[in-house]
Amino acid sequence: MAGKKILGISAFYHDSAAVVLIDGMIEAAAQEERFTRVKHTADFPVHAIRFCLEHTGTSINDLDAVVFYDKPLLKFERLLETYYAFAPRGLRQFLVSIPVWLREKMFIKKMIRDGLAEIENFDQKKLRLLFPEHHMSHAASAFFPSPFREAAILTIDGVGEWATASIAHGRDNSIQKMKELRFPHSVGLLYSAFTYFLGFRVNSGEYKLMGLAPYGDPDSNETHSFIQKIKSEIVEIRDDGSIRLNQNYFNYATGLTMIQQRKWENLFGFPKQEPESDYEQPQCNLAYAIQNVTEEIVGKMAAEAKRVTGSKYLCLAGGVALNCVANGKLLKSGLFDDIWIQPAAGDAGGAAGAALLAHHIYFDQKRKPPNGKDTMKGALLGPYFSDKEILQTLKRYKAVYTRFDHYQELCDKTAALIDEGNVIGWFRGKMEFGPRALGNRSILADARNPDMQKKLNLKIKYRESFRPFAPSVLAEDSADYFDLGRPSPYMLLVADVKQERRKPVPEDYHQKELSGKLYHHRSDIPAVTHVDFSARIQTVHKDTNPDYRTLLQAFRKKTGYGILINTSFNVRGEPIVCSPEDAFRCFMNTEMDCLVIENFMLLKSDQIFFNT
Repeated sequence: MAGKKILGISAFYHDSAAVVLIDGMIEAAAQEERFTRVKHTADFPVHAIRFCLEHTGTSINDLDAVVFYDKPLLKFERLLETYYAFAPRGLRQFLVSIPVWLREKMFIKKMIRDGLAEIENFDQKKLRLLFPEHHMSHAASAFFPSPFREAAILTIDGVGEWATASIAHGRDNSIQKMKELRFPHSVGLLYSAFTYFLGFRVNSGEYKLMGLAPYGDPDSNETHSFIQKIKSEIVEIRDDGSIRLNQNYFNYATGLTMIQQRKWENLFGFPKQEPESDYEQPQCNLAYAIQNVTEEIVGKMAAEAKRVTGSKYLCLAGGVALNCVANGKLLKSGLFDDIWIQPAAGDAGGAAGAALLAHHIYFDQKRKPPNGKDTMKGALLGPYFSDKEILQTLKRYKAVYTRFDHYQELCDKTAALIDEGNVIGWFRGKMEFGPRALGNRSILADARNPDMQKKLNLKIKYRESFRPFAPSVLAEDSADYFDLGRPSPYMLLVADVKQERRKPVPEDYHQKELSGKLYHHRSDIPAVTHVDFSARIQTVHKDTNPDYRTLLQAFRKKTGYGILINTSFNVRGEPIVCSPEDAFRCFMNTEMDCLVIENFMLLKSDQIFFNT
């Protein structure tokens, strides 16, 4: 009997995406933003669905089910009950939100059918639409592709229908929900509120807050005071990791903003940070404080997950699972023998989880034994491009290029360029699924170069100077650089740089302003060593990305270092590049020195003319 063919969809909130599952295996997955070039788009993922269907040779009529990643009517129920509970507060938000729901989101089935009809004609009577709960979709995305036969599952995000965090137990092809935390009490919304107060955008700037936190002084009285104020005034943390948020400080339940701004300013003693303004030590200390509190909550939730499931293994999903600092500390605690995090842990990954739920639970299909490996295929699940398609782009823009007949020769030349201080746009193979570039849509540079972090932030990425960069390291060399002790193929774990690689810092290091810490050379790989001597690590493996590994090996042969800076191939405010045209335009509009697209190399100095 032919394997089930299932389309999973996430849409209408943020990070819309599509996944096609065939016989329980993810065969294609992509986020809509990569095609439309609108970052975090909530639009129905027409382009992503079209890619997934075409890539797998599947028509809509072939599908056994189309699965949406949450239950819209339960979400609508939560809105109504929340407005009722907080009345008369929230009238303005009620008047804004409810007409939208009544006009659009109450008719999700029709919107899905209409969206699919844009792709191709199909028999609407035969279309089977399924709607699992949001947190069950996240849980399935974490457990079913994991390398574990059995595991505790912890899902933490802003909010789904009602749940904001949940504990489940996965075993074989089943998932049993054990406990959940409910709206309005939410770790994700707590972290997003601080994201907003510190001048970043909610639902996209949380990782910036995580990057700012290490600039805080962990030993200062102000930092300790901030932690105490957060715990005494804003959030009550219970022993099992459940929390209660003091709604007098928040506005997200019924208002149009995250917080009661004046109360926050009075509590912390400084005004809400304006976007693009400079950060001073109080803001850095507050970022450190909320990161510290979040890690405490996540640690207690994980301990409760272990208690109620009795499992030695943990799977993580939901937006908070992208907090790789918390993940690294959870791993280091030794609470679980191992943990696995869904690389598309946010709402995009909900599309994969929804499809997997349908396969294993609705259709009751057995799970193939994981044999100690995950089934995400290195998260390399998106579009790839032929030489013909690449040449069409290069000729259209009159680009000057060299084509290499031998891949090893290309890697040797690229390694030499990186060693000379050049920044490389690297575009090869299938596009990554999830928020991280993992060596197929990446900007690469030399981790040894002490000026490279500043150059990349200011001249390539056009983003805040404090933002750290992650290293890609050959899996077999990881232990030479980092105190990690396990693979980290999806760049979702933070660990410390080895003590012997560090350089001494001044006694007043923690008292220095942000810039004073930023440009101190902290190790022999300074461009990937954050101010607290940590790094967000990607280990590169032969079985998931042999091409990228070959480049790292070429660089190691050239320099003795099997490690590179790896940052996503995009500029601030834009999604990661998808097509050769996206890559060429990004290359020409930044100060990148070289672009590699498959076996084609373009040097910036050779390009004569480009009109944006």
